[in-house]
Amino acid sequence: MIKDLKAGMSADGIYLIKDSVKGVTAKGLNYLNITLQDSSGTIEAKKWDADENDFEVLQKGSIVEISAEVIDYKDKPQVKIFSASFAKNSENLIKSFLVDSPISVDILIEKFKKLFKSVENPDCKAILNKIFEKYYSKFIEYPAAVKNHHEFYHGLLYHTVSMCEIADFLAEHYDDVNRDILISGCLLHDIGKVIELSGPIATKYTDEGNLLGHLTIGMSLVREVANELNITSDVPLQLEHMILSHHGKLEYGAAVLPQTKEALLLSMIDDMDAKMMILAKAYQNIKPGEYTDRIFALDNRTFYKSK
Repeated sequence: MIKDLKAGMSADGIYLIKDSVKGVTAKGLNYLNITLQDSSGTIEAKKWDADENDFEVLQKGSIVEISAEVIDYKDKPQVKIFSASFAKNSENLIKSFLVDSPISVDILIEKFKKLFKSVENPDCKAILNKIFEKYYSKFIEYPAAVKNHHEFYHGLLYHTVSMCEIADFLAEHYDDVNRDILISGCLLHDIGKVIELSGPIATKYTDEGNLLGHLTIGMSLVREVANELNITSDVPLQLEHMILSHHGKLEYGAAVLPQTKEALLLSMIDDMDAKMMILAKAYQNIKPGEYTDRIFALDNRTFYKSK
C-alpha cells in the first residue's frame, strides 16, 4: 500500500495514475511527473528518459503495473519508475484504487436524506427535489475537488453533509437565520461540480468547468429549475446569490460578495470545512509533537500537531 512505502523499499505493483505531466530536462531528455494512487493514498513518482510507450501507458486515468523503487527526495518518499505496462482487467479494478471517504457512504447517504427531508419551505423542497432527482447519482460519487480538500471518492457528499450539520447548529444558535434557506444553500452550493468535474476517477476539469466554473453552473441549474417550476418567490434568487457568493471574497473566486445573513454563514461554513479537511490530511503524515510542511492553501503556514 502507498501509505506504507518508505525510501529503500520496492514499489513494484499496480496503481492508478492520478496525474501525469510531461517535462524536459536541461539536457533535452523527456520525463514524466506522476502521481500514483491506491485506496490508501497518493505518492509522487518520476519516470526518467520517458519514451512514446511511457507517454501512452503512464497517462492520467490508467491502471498500470510498474517496476519501481522508493527513493528519498527532499526528506519525502518518491517513486522512481523503471518500467510500466497496462494492468490486466483494469476496467474491473479501477474503483478499488480510489481513496474513499473517512465516513462510510451508507452513513453519509442516511445523513443526507435526513437533512434533505428536514427542509420545509415548499419552494426550497421543489428546487431540491428537481435538481437532485437528476444529479443524485453523480452527487454521491464525485469528489469535491481535483485536489486540496475532499478530493476523494464521495467527497462532495461528505463535504455537503458536514456543512449542513454545522449550518443546522448555527441556524439554531443565531437569531433570524432562515434555516430552510441556509440548509438548501449548503445542499446546493457545490452542485455545479457534477458538471465542472469529470468524475471520481483521475478527476479533471471539464470544458464547462474550465470555461464557466461550478458557481455559474450551479446558479444556472437553480434558475433553470425555478423557471420550469414557475416559482415566483424570492427563494431562487436567494439560493442563486448563495451559490455565486459562497467563496466569500472576490479574490477567492466569488462572483459577488455575500449580502444576506444566510449567504455570509454559508461562505464561512464552506471555508472552515474545507480548511479543516486540508489540515486533517496534513496531520495524517506527521506524529504528535511535529509540524506539518507549509500548506499553501492555509497562507503557507506550518501547523503543530498536539501531543
